[in-house]
Amino acid sequence: MSFISNPRKGLTCAKALTRVPRSTVALLLPVLLAGCEADLNLAGVTATTSQASLRTDYYQAVASDAGTSVLVGNDGVILVSQDQGRNWQRQQLPGHPSLIALDACSDGSFIALSFDNRLWHSADRGQSWREHALQTEEQMLTTACAPDGAWWVAGSYSTLLSSRDQGATWAQSSLDEDAMLTTLQFLNQKQAVVTGEFGLVFTSTDGGQNWDPAGSLPDEFYPHASHFRSLSEGWVGGLNGFIYHTADGGQTWERQEAPVSAPIFSFSANADGLFAIGDHSSVLRLVGNRWQAMATPSEPVYLRAATMTADHRLTVAGGKGLLLSLDTRPSLTAVQEQ
Repeated sequence: MSFISNPRKGLTCAKALTRVPRSTVALLLPVLLAGCEADLNLAGVTATTSQASLRTDYYQAVASDAGTSVLVGNDGVILVSQDQGRNWQRQQLPGHPSLIALDACSDGSFIALSFDNRLWHSADRGQSWREHALQTEEQMLTTACAPDGAWWVAGSYSTLLSSRDQGATWAQSSLDEDAMLTTLQFLNQKQAVVTGEFGLVFTSTDGGQNWDPAGSLPDEFYPHASHFRSLSEGWVGGLNGFIYHTADGGQTWERQEAPVSAPIFSFSANADGLFAIGDHSSVLRLVGNRWQAMATPSEPVYLRAATMTADHRLTVAGGKGLLLSLDTRPSLTAVQEQ
């Protein structure tokens, strides 16, 4: 794994955001804020230089399946590891599209979404990619591969697209809400959850054929990330380090204490627990109903991508080529109160 800093700041947006609110722009583009310089115990953090990761990289999403890990970011950058994140191979898609979302499919393939409304599919564990243009005028923001192999994307005007023939044809539907859908998760072949702008939460119990409201987030909260264990229990994260938890299917939400005030961009879970990552190189572990900060290098960059690459190993990545492997065993990983 690698940790590489970079003095350069900022990223040029390749496409005008005519219908995308400022909160979504914050989701899609790197946010570079000042970080603290407190001394940290970095036991359990692997941070080494790798030529595959460059200082100009801004990673957005990572996914793992059956020993293969794929990491994507700006300028069409794709990193692939076949050894649980120890080594990475680099490639770049033609046209240098900005890749913003990624998921692993049950057949061992991967799908990636680029900001120009193209879906990219790899059937050979990330070695090559085939593009599929999405026939919609709406801005797509997230993607998921359902357990039955169907490809899904979601985005503006609460639009959902699905393909059951690997991108040859697409079905389009809408929840009829003038809102951005920002997260999409399939729990199994029948159950799925989407969250979106203005605190929207919808669930499906028939594989995405129909969607029903499932309560709403407090104060029309804008979710950048979500993780649901079931249709009843889940977490959402967003601006200001806010993390909300529900245990009754979204009817009520409780804000959980967190030691950060920077945006939360992703969740990841393994046998060691549930983890949240965000701006200012933040990695948080859920302990009871409170979040505690894990030790990471002090870097004024965001972390947006997170996945479990092996037992007790959490791979996180973000701006300025920041790519880390964290040991998530509580006995080996330093946890810092901030």
